[in-house]
This record gives sequence, structure tokens and C-alpha cells, in this order.
Amino acid sequence: MNIEILAEDKSGAVVVKRMVEAICRKECQDMPAIEVRPHRGCGKLPGDWSAKPGKFASGLLDLLPAKCRAYDNIYKDGDLILAVVMDSDNHDPNELRAQLYSVTNKYAPDIRCVIGLCTEEVEAWLLGDRKALLEAYPEANVDVIDSYEQDSVCGTWELLCRAVCPDTYRSIIEVGYPAIGNYKAKWADNISNFMSPDRNISPSFLLFSNALTAALKNPVPVKSIHRRSF
Repeated sequence: MNIEILAEDKSGAVVVKRMVEAICRKECQDMPAIEVRPHRGCGKLPGDWSAKPGKFASGLLDLLPAKCRAYDNIYKDGDLILAVVMDSDNHDPNELRAQLYSVTNKYAPDIRCVIGLCTEEVEAWLLGDRKALLEAYPEANVDVIDSYEQDSVCGTWELLCRAVCPDTYRSIIEVGYPAIGNYKAKWADNISNFMSPDRNISPSFLLFSNALTAALKNPVPVKSIHRRSF
């Protein structure tokens, strides 16, 4: 079995790979080959899904229809799970999930596809494992962590920044993008190193974890699986 993960950026890539590996260790007798493909941000779905991507297209959504076609061509007779993981940002998660499944159903009909949407940002998944966060950052501001309503749309990365950088968060937040991407990648790497899927209370993570587990347990028939409400 192969698992290909399309991630929005480096922060999401490291978190989802470690979580997928942990889920597979629990659910699979033999460890699948897992590859994660980070992109340069979210991008947006092209107006014409069937068109060839533009020369400089690099976002996950920009390339998703074309990548689905490529995976379907290469793996339609093989054993592949394609996981698409990204932040929901300001989108309605249910609408975005339905749209992404429309793309995968259309262009990768012979592949099991799983969609993972981090509510607002991947930091929601990091905050979903309090024990891991405090193991990575024992001096974190617990009051800030306690103030977080899980999977709320509240400026999630800024809240995590306030928690793990209690003395410097103001200057870090002021710096903004693209420099903040390096901080976010560091936080994701450090916290996910201690994370356990069984401990995570993020509803959006649990949706992804349950969907991946269902796909792992249902190798065939392919077409009926990815159309289920994961």
C-alpha cells in the first residue's frame, strides 16, 4: 500500500505525516510507504478543472485536479490512498470538503481519497493535544491554552504564538508573513514530535483520523469507499 499526502505547506506536512504514520502503526499489519508533498500555500481551484495548470502554479488547489488525474493514471490498478490536507481558513469546512471530494471523485475515481481540513489552521491540531504541547514547550502560558475553544475560528496561530512564546509573541506577530512561516514550521515540528492521535481532541483532526482509518480498513471496492461521508 502507498499513501500520498498533499499538504498545504511545511507546517502541515510534518504534522500530518507523523499523525498518518502513527495511525498506520496502529491499524496496519505492514507499514505503508508514505510520501508527503508540501505545496506553496493553498492557492485556489482553477476555473476549468480540466485545464493544464499554469506555468507558475504551485498552490495545492491550483494543482489538485491535474495531480488527481496523474495519480489515477499511475495508481488506478494499484493500492493507493491519496490524502489531501489543508487549512480551512475562512471557508466553510463542509462546503470546502464537498468541493474537494468533487474534484477527487471526478479525476481520481479509482483511488481512495481522504480529505483533512484543519479548522482555520493546522495549529488547531497542535492545540488539540495539550500534553504534547506542554511536553514540547513546558514554559508555555497555560492560561492562554485554557482560553482556547477547540477548533474555534479565533486567529489560531496567533493564539499558539502567545502560548509558546509568552515573552516575545508581540514582536513575532508583528513580523507577520512570510517570516512567520519559519516559526510555524518550528512549532509544528516540535509539538508533533510528541503528539498521539488517540489523545487529540480536535474535531477536525478526528474527522480526518476516522476517514483515514476507514480507508485503511476498506481496500476495495474503491469507488464505493471514497464516496462515503468520511
